[in-house]
Amino acid sequence: MLGGAGLLLATSPAQAADTSYKTECIPPAVSGLPPVEGTTVVQLTAPAEAKVGDTVEVVWKTVEAASKNPDMLDLDKDTVKPTGTIKVGGAATGTLQMEGPRQNPPIPKNSAMVLPDMKGTLKLEKAGEITLTPDAYNINVSKPISTDTKCSPKETVKTGATIKVTDGGGATTGGGTTSGSTAGGTTSGSTTSGSTTAGGTTSGSGGGRTDFPGKEVAVHFTCTSPGPADISSKVTINAKKSGGSYALTVKTAKGVMDSPAALPAGALKPSMDVVIAGADKGSVKVTGPANAEPLEQGKPVDLSDMTGTYKPGASGKSTLSPGTLTIDVTLGASKINIPCKVKGSVTPSLELDTTAQQGGASGSTTSGSTGTAGSSAGGTDSGGGLAATGAEGTGTLHALGLVAGTAILLGGAVFTFTPWRRLRGTR
Repeated sequence: MLGGAGLLLATSPAQAADTSYKTECIPPAVSGLPPVEGTTVVQLTAPAEAKVGDTVEVVWKTVEAASKNPDMLDLDKDTVKPTGTIKVGGAATGTLQMEGPRQNPPIPKNSAMVLPDMKGTLKLEKAGEITLTPDAYNINVSKPISTDTKCSPKETVKTGATIKVTDGGGATTGGGTTSGSTAGGTTSGSTTSGSTTAGGTTSGSGGGRTDFPGKEVAVHFTCTSPGPADISSKVTINAKKSGGSYALTVKTAKGVMDSPAALPAGALKPSMDVVIAGADKGSVKVTGPANAEPLEQGKPVDLSDMTGTYKPGASGKSTLSPGTLTIDVTLGASKINIPCKVKGSVTPSLELDTTAQQGGASGSTTSGSTGTAGSSAGGTDSGGGLAATGAEGTGTLHALGLVAGTAILLGGAVFTFTPWRRLRGTR
């Protein structure tokens, strides 16, 4: 198997052992349900021995999830997708991001959660013994909209697998590679849509490089009415260097929300404030084109890729993180502006070695299309310090009142939108 960082090798028989640990799972914020505590049983499979330079596959099998599917709603076939994190220790340190397919049998009410196996690849860059320890994991349910239940250990977890790495020459630093990114190190490949990356930041330095792919990070947004109460999505920030500036491309996961009403082509347009921290401070606005095809009511919406230009205002290591996501809906003279702010902390998607440019960010909010300085963003961490974005046309928003019904389960939430009456009337 050809992995993102090279030929995937298994140079010795794989080892597998069960690891159990107490776990707390947090249902989606809209549920109002308390955390669920239980025991997670994980079986990690990895080669017992390998050589420096090898790329090995690690498999996470969830023998038992921390809780059953509550007695509320049946889960359909192929609607459940798990992702998880493995702590890498010993000769290498960092985190290895695991991902499973959206593949499951129908899961009836009050029955065990059946999760598909998760996989990740680890590039071995230093001789010694590497330990793999299962950590937090996330359960995503795709229907009727994408929702997440986050599960994390409530006790110290025992090592699930160990790899003995023999000296074969090569690099002197350890790390894990998943879908082209190295844990605790630098990028060694590209990031593709839907993939996950190992922990740490993606570092962009000189040496003639122009492409700097970011890592995919999970972000939870809280939106202003009449938008959806919450949006959970994976976000990736990629950069391409041109002179002293960087062309940014921000990608979100597919199907981030359901269309609240039937909308014509060109009605829905996304934008985002990318937060700059570290040596440089501020934010850069990136925008995406409107929907090219009509949107059906209740069907998942894929937001277009958002682009803009980042001109550094300081020299040193600067991080780029997802900030406020704004969804604009325009129908004739009516315009709805829905800001969705980042809830909680978020891991930076990209780290760049920047060189200050005249007129660069340096504590300001800049437009990705023009690069001109705007109001201060405060230069705080992911999503913080950004000025609140007010909705335009308050009377219109009240007239477009959104009625939501919520039915929540551990694996995800059912968030049902009723049609936006004014939108339907305009059409």
